[in-house]
Amino acid sequence: MKLDFKSFLMKYKSLVGLIILCLIVSIIAPRFLTLGNITNVLTQVSVNAIIALGMTFVILTGGIDLSVGSIVAISGAVAAYMVKGNVNVLAAVAVAIIIGAAIGYLNGFIVARGKIQAFIATLATMTIFRGVTYVFTGGNPISGLGNSFMIIGNKKLVGLPLPVIFMILVFIIAAYVITQTRFGRYVYAIGGNEDSARLSGISTNKIKNLVYMISGITAAISGVIVTSRIGSASPNSGSGFELDAIAAVVLGGTSLAGGEGQILGTIIGAVIIGVLNNALNLLNVSPFYQSIVKGAVILLAVLVDKKNNK
Repeated sequence: MKLDFKSFLMKYKSLVGLIILCLIVSIIAPRFLTLGNITNVLTQVSVNAIIALGMTFVILTGGIDLSVGSIVAISGAVAAYMVKGNVNVLAAVAVAIIIGAAIGYLNGFIVARGKIQAFIATLATMTIFRGVTYVFTGGNPISGLGNSFMIIGNKKLVGLPLPVIFMILVFIIAAYVITQTRFGRYVYAIGGNEDSARLSGISTNKIKNLVYMISGITAAISGVIVTSRIGSASPNSGSGFELDAIAAVVLGGTSLAGGEGQILGTIIGAVIIGVLNNALNLLNVSPFYQSIVKGAVILLAVLVDKKNNK
């Protein structure tokens, strides 16, 4: 029984951690459990969760994608520019997502074909496309986007904010792809042992291209949502988002070494970060200390991951 309980805790450690965190926060900050605050937390979580879901595919292959924050910025800026130019909102969103997919595919091509480490490759594209965003916007926010575009990030449907609904839809699609398709099995196989996967006939380069493209698409979706919620596209948008996304994936139990993890865990990890941020805000903790606390939690998660993979 003790062994079974220990196995249960290790398998669902992120969920157990979230429950404990919510219990503690609800005691020290009773306002946490109000419907309005819970809805606010989920809305705040949605952007990071969507990015993290795409990041999960990359990390499962043993890679990393540092460019997602810059993709958020450039995709949001392009969508805003088009909408301000009276282009149809759906067309603007489609172009933004295509841009995200193209940048993601480029990342995958550099990593897979160029044989460059993912950290270096995506660090380079992160810098490049942040610069491209500054050039495109002239360093100034693009505002005055109109009500039809603002609906994406601010309207509610069946009582839920649209960003939360988008998060749920992306989660369902991602969970199906990773658990029910051959592509999903190949992703795990590459993360487990890339050489063995290649020898078994899996086109590892093609799969890598696709996982980075997925990461680019989810970052672009979040870019559109962020731009819509704020009502303007800033060239600084998405700064630091890559770190929160990676943290959500790791907190959700996905191994940085690749080959092990779950999509559901990523959602739980994103919620943990959201609850932690919300709790610190409710307690009026200085943003400087918030960074310290969040960093400590992430470090703890990485240490646990390392211990489990010994």
